[in-house]
Amino acid sequence: MSTDYHKMWAELGLDLKMHDALLNVLGEGYQQTFLTQKNRPEGMQYFDFVMSEVHGLRIKELRDAQAEGRVVVGSFCVFVPEELILAVDGISVGLCTGAEFGFDLAEKYLPRNTCSLIKSAFGFNLSKVCPYMESADMIVGENTCDGKKKSYEEFGKLVKNLYMMDLPQTKSASGKALLKAEYQRFQKALEELSGKKITVENLKKGIEIVNNKRKAIHRLAKLRAADPAPISGLDALLINQIYFYDNPVRFTESVNKTCDELEERISKKEGVFPPDAPRLLVSGCPMAVPNWKLPTIIEQSGAVIVGEESCVGERGTRNETVIEGNSVEELLDNIIERYFQIDCAIFTPNPDRKDHLIEMAEKYKADGVVHYSLQFCQPYDIESHNVEKELEEAEIPVLNLVTDYSAEDMGQLSTRVEAFIERIKE
Repeated sequence: MSTDYHKMWAELGLDLKMHDALLNVLGEGYQQTFLTQKNRPEGMQYFDFVMSEVHGLRIKELRDAQAEGRVVVGSFCVFVPEELILAVDGISVGLCTGAEFGFDLAEKYLPRNTCSLIKSAFGFNLSKVCPYMESADMIVGENTCDGKKKSYEEFGKLVKNLYMMDLPQTKSASGKALLKAEYQRFQKALEELSGKKITVENLKKGIEIVNNKRKAIHRLAKLRAADPAPISGLDALLINQIYFYDNPVRFTESVNKTCDELEERISKKEGVFPPDAPRLLVSGCPMAVPNWKLPTIIEQSGAVIVGEESCVGERGTRNETVIEGNSVEELLDNIIERYFQIDCAIFTPNPDRKDHLIEMAEKYKADGVVHYSLQFCQPYDIESHNVEKELEEAEIPVLNLVTDYSAEDMGQLSTRVEAFIERIKE
């Protein structure tokens, strides 16, 4: 960081000693994971800068916006509609959940056999090291899995203004009606929080901004189908992670500039991996910053990741919202239609996810799929068996891995990934 932000962090109530320790660990991890890669696109310098300032300049931007009367809404889930937040001139940010930090504190509130993502949210909060949680005017929790649903009862005692959103569990008419009722309730909550009314004009503007951001990510995804791959899976994942933190207009411009560069690379047949490198998709649980363990293992083993079927990936960004409509209700229905297509493992049954994976494998010329489940994440762990069975029947090799945020199983994971890559080569 080029500026000393300790005064700002102290005003937010962060534990400065713990926060400095966290930033040192993250900085070293980022250096070893990303900056040691060879032949990275020049466009990645922007995203490196964002990460270097993710707890600094970006937090200052949030505080400056709040001083101008704007609200900051933090969330954990892709079901929280950014379009509505932007419509009240708010700022949507993702919250810290991607590292094994403060788990000893979290386990005073949660059972030990709670998934790492949930424990991480508690750990970051209790350790006072997440400036996004401390900056948020509203934190949105959502009733996806049972673990989140019950943990939010305790989390609500730890944070200010926790807003709970109920989500459907079936792709049915009643499920869509529930989602509509919840988004209407969220609309009213945002209007009350911000003091601003959602209108056709500002909602269309919000939809347009988010659609443009998704279009840029779709453009990036399509370019990854090239052989040799013009960008590593690690760098593409990083862009998908920054999607949740950065200014959306600035982010969109930066992704498109990077895509311009990748198109030039493709025309010259320049890649970051050899043309014969095995091509893999990663599917399953979301990978929030700084959860880079498995992608690092895969790409250091000689394979290239060409797509993510994940909330931090195509599951979260794949569809756009229709912008046509003459009333707020019509536009809200369009938003509901878009979000109802998300094929999260909370839905039962959930055949769309398997179909999408097969489609992705064909589109990105993938040789196999690594299915990633966080330990104790029942929806994705249970669903992994049917996903593996049906993909293998479609002659798409699958490796099922269950892990957490610790480094303890890296040797075991490396062995299994290397064996899977050898299977693909054979």
